[in-house]
Amino acid sequence: MSEGQGIALERVRRVTNWRILVLGLLALLGLGVLVAIIVLQQRTDQERDRAVALQQHTFEVVIRANQLSGEISAAEAALGRYVVSADKTLGQQYYSHWARANEQLLRLQQLTRDSTRQQSQIGQLRRAFDVRGGELSETALYSTYKRHKDAWGAYYRVRQSPARQAVEAMLGRVVDSERVLLRDRTRAAGALIDNSSFASRILTGFGLMIVVGAVLLGWLAIAAEGERAAADAEATAQRERAAELQLAVDAATAELRAEAREREQAEAKLRQVQKMEAVGQLTGGIAHDFNNMLAVVLGGLELAKRHLHTGGPDAQQHIENAMEGANRAAALTRRLLAFSRSEPLLPEPVEAGGLIAGMSDLLDRTLGDTIAVKTRDAGTGWTVWVDRHQLENALLNLAVNARDAMEGRGTLTITTDGKTLVENEIGECPAGDYVLISVADTGCGMTPEVLDRVFEPFFTTKPVGKGTGLGLSQIFGFVRQSGGEIAIQTVPGSGTSVMVYLPRHLGEPAAAAVEAPMPVPQPAVVEDSAPARSFDILVVEDDPRVLGATVGALQELGHRVTSCPDPLAAPAMVADMASLDLVISDVLMPGQTGPEMIAGLGEQLDGVAVLFVTGFAGEAEADVFGGRSVLRKPFTMASLGRAVNEAIDIETRRAAQQAA
Repeated sequence: MSEGQGIALERVRRVTNWRILVLGLLALLGLGVLVAIIVLQQRTDQERDRAVALQQHTFEVVIRANQLSGEISAAEAALGRYVVSADKTLGQQYYSHWARANEQLLRLQQLTRDSTRQQSQIGQLRRAFDVRGGELSETALYSTYKRHKDAWGAYYRVRQSPARQAVEAMLGRVVDSERVLLRDRTRAAGALIDNSSFASRILTGFGLMIVVGAVLLGWLAIAAEGERAAADAEATAQRERAAELQLAVDAATAELRAEAREREQAEAKLRQVQKMEAVGQLTGGIAHDFNNMLAVVLGGLELAKRHLHTGGPDAQQHIENAMEGANRAAALTRRLLAFSRSEPLLPEPVEAGGLIAGMSDLLDRTLGDTIAVKTRDAGTGWTVWVDRHQLENALLNLAVNARDAMEGRGTLTITTDGKTLVENEIGECPAGDYVLISVADTGCGMTPEVLDRVFEPFFTTKPVGKGTGLGLSQIFGFVRQSGGEIAIQTVPGSGTSVMVYLPRHLGEPAAAAVEAPMPVPQPAVVEDSAPARSFDILVVEDDPRVLGATVGALQELGHRVTSCPDPLAAPAMVADMASLDLVISDVLMPGQTGPEMIAGLGEQLDGVAVLFVTGFAGEAEADVFGGRSVLRKPFTMASLGRAVNEAIDIETRRAAQQAA
């Protein structure tokens, strides 16, 4: 090699080294720019992904809120159809929609658990939702117990209740809060993305300066493209796996839904079987009791008829026995009506100690000579606001249950006292003063299994046909309806104490009712039925037998009576009567009810008294009768005479007050 060639080679070597150094420097600069761009891009992608996730979270919250609102609306619509049609299927639809609404609310609460403020709003929404559910459930219960008029009224009353408005308002606040939160986060992410974009543009401009080096480093781009192709292939595979997973999830969801439908059908069948068992037990007990009563009535009447024809001396006694059986049947009917809440309570101030003292003879006759009855009054003199007749029936039922538990021999102790309770000390009683009535026996007591079911309707430990299972459940409903609570202390083999807590009433006790229902009637006595006064009376009754009996009784009492079998014909008959002092009307009649007929007569009844007679008044409020007197069926001639005089006296006092 010549010297010139060596110099040239050295020069080429130096140039090559310089190019290599430049390429290396460009490679380093390109790598730095690439790293900076990648970092900025990753940061930008993270903020974009975070914003997208927040947006998806907001959409999911909004969707859940809308689904919750939709389920609430569907539940209310189903309830409206249920109230109108009384179709139990629609009632089940209402309960299903409301259950799904509760699920949506739980999911909404889970979605917003990352925000303390939204958790507070969801808590307020839950309280308003529970209040709204209570209103709708109460309306549904009216239809369940076939109280359709009350159900219609309750439904229209709660359609635009504050609870519903509170639910809608809280849903709107949750959605608005989520949108505000998304807007703030998106704004911050946008600012960061803008800054990243600005820096990226600067780096891109700087990258143009090393484009030659980027060209020389193209093989790196080819390698990166290969990696990107591999990443795309991996993403495609991931999407395929996600699709397969989604199909599997859909199939599992369909199976779960099918299982849920099958479970619901099985539960419905089980409820129907339980319902039929309860109905069978109830009808067996009622049939047994009514057959016994009818046997007394029919046997007494047959013997009385025989003695009347043969001139025997015991006809009066047999008639009294028949009346006793009829009174027992009437008392059982009252118990059934009170249990079904079809007979409204007529509360009044009652002093418990005096009421129990007045029941001593009735308890002695009912329980027999082998049961020792002890009563003790603590002397507080407190009164309670209850239906006197229902309280007497409740105490009598407790006494009869105690007699059965003692197998006819033992000691029954009835104690009255005054107690001051703190809130929830006994059941759900609020704090305050309560009158305690304790009924204790020395019987066999109850096992824990029996105690757990003692207040269930139709549950009884007596043999089939010997009890209806209404006793303690009726007492439980009466006590709760009167604002009180009931508790039981029992030890197997050592007796049972049933304690009834009733709120104290700050008022004077009312006089005892003239005619209290007597589940165990006294022997009938001959009453003086001759009235002190004679009136012109119009009797409106659709049942011809009841109409004939009522007219005959009034005529026997010395009144002048006009009968009307159709309430729609009453206005014409009133107009034709020269004198009218009193209208006696049945309550439930075809075509027009008694209160509707009286309201339609209007001014035609100025100065005329009104007496309603009914054996089934439903859940009617007192203002439906307009303050008029009400006589319960069945009634005696003496009670009819007293009711007539009472109705006339009420109208006389009303006229005197208007004149004054």
